[in-house]
Amino acid sequence: MKLFITGIGTEIGKTVCSAVLVQYFKADYWKPVQSGDLHYSDSHKIETWTENTICHPETYRLQLAASPHQSAREESIQIDLDHFQVPETENALIVEGAGGLMVPVSDNRFMIDLIETLHLPAALVVRNYLGCINHSLLSIMALQQRNIRLEYLILNGEFPEDTERVICSFIENDTKIIRIPEIPDTDKEQIKIAAKHLTITKL
Repeated sequence: MKLFITGIGTEIGKTVCSAVLVQYFKADYWKPVQSGDLHYSDSHKIETWTENTICHPETYRLQLAASPHQSAREESIQIDLDHFQVPETENALIVEGAGGLMVPVSDNRFMIDLIETLHLPAALVVRNYLGCINHSLLSIMALQQRNIRLEYLILNGEFPEDTERVICSFIENDTKIIRIPEIPDTDKEQIKIAAKHLTITKL
């Protein structure tokens, strides 16, 4: 099982959800592009929050905390999709993207292009906020237009019933739904508890 974790925007909990899935599936972890926070990267967080996880090295490690295309330009680097290779492993693999689907990795290539290039199914992380329905449906539409399989819709935190109903009504019947409760203080114990109680359902 290999899975690309993306989201409907930034700061919606992709890394926390990735940690829960790493713990649940006993998976390896790979962050293809890390922009900024190199002293405490998402790979470092996964190592801290999960047990005995193999974190494969990033293809690009960029200093500036910004969109990858901007961070790369600051260092006179051109991100090339052909340079990305899915790590070889006998374990399951959780791959975490940067930001949402249309985050640029160059002036004319986006995170959704990376998913397509890697030939991986996607898991879309959704968090409740004003505008999340719009962002969720646009993201689902973008994946459908590229024929990228949406393996999981991940509902991160609590949702009003009306919001959840509309978002879930827009996915395909074979897309599974994962509900991850709010994790206020992220640490190894809380991730372990969330993974233990993780539920995977269908419509």
